[in-house]
Amino acid sequence: MTSAIYPGSFDPVTFGHIDIIKRASKLFDSLTVSVLDNKAKSALFSADDRVKMLEEVCADIPNVTVDSFSGLLVDYVRKNNFDVVIRGLRAITDFEYELQMAQTNRKLLLQADTVFLTTSLEYAYLSSTTVREVAAFGGDISLFVPDSVAERVYKKYRENGEQNGRKD
Repeated sequence: MTSAIYPGSFDPVTFGHIDIIKRASKLFDSLTVSVLDNKAKSALFSADDRVKMLEEVCADIPNVTVDSFSGLLVDYVRKNNFDVVIRGLRAITDFEYELQMAQTNRKLLLQADTVFLTTSLEYAYLSSTTVREVAAFGGDISLFVPDSVAERVYKKYRENGEQNGRKD
């Protein structure tokens, strides 16, 4: 049985992420989508909130589970015996960074290979950063994320007292 992990920040999960998840789930027996809980970065959503959003959007994909981790990816991969690490690529700039990370991970852990999936053209421009920026200025993010995610993003900005990209 081949198990894969698709790690990421998913802050928030986008249609681009969901595209990679659906495609990867067809390639492997099991896929774990795992939220990186990086305390050094300031995320819009907590790791728990990101896990909940991913669980909702992946609920109809039977071989996908959602989890979170902190620390080194190679330690998490080793602990959970994953065979493959999935990474999505949007552009050549992604490739340079992701290749370096894949080679580093391979050096630290021979157990798992990295498989790159190129983003579908319709999502090649899309990032979580773009979603957050558009939402912060009150823009329509319905083309970028599922409705349930969009509601949470807008609610988070309202709770934070942000409007048009600045604090009130």
